[in-house]
Amino acid sequence: MRLKGLIIPFAVLLSACAYNPSFRFPVQEGDLDAGRQAFIDHQCHQCHSVAGVKMPLLAGASPILLELGGETAGAKTYAELMTSVINPNHIISERYRERLRLEASVPLDSPMPMPQIDNMTVRQLIDLVAFLDSRYVQVEGYGSDY
Repeated sequence: MRLKGLIIPFAVLLSACAYNPSFRFPVQEGDLDAGRQAFIDHQCHQCHSVAGVKMPLLAGASPILLELGGETAGAKTYAELMTSVINPNHIISERYRERLRLEASVPLDSPMPMPQIDNMTVRQLIDLVAFLDSRYVQVEGYGSDY
């Protein structure tokens, strides 16, 4: 299956399901090694690094890599990661936008390129999100005093 044209029919299918609080997307478990490979195959490492993971060098890579994974004060949900892959421009931190503007001369309204997203299979998407999810570490005790 290909992603292009699949998102809306898939969402409609899911919305037809009765609410079940124990239901968690994805329906299938992701494969971390296959997710790392999908990250490479779809050239995500052109603009991103992944905390604790060595990626192959890529000609034409951005001089400013946005690191994914690592320590975070707020838990990244599976849905947030899925949305970020499908629609990477939905949330871009102001700090990162400013770095792009100053260090790479990229306009603030410039969309994030997605060179091969239309060729990504649903299986690759599940694996990719599982891989990214595995790289985030929530900082313990953050906000526990409040």
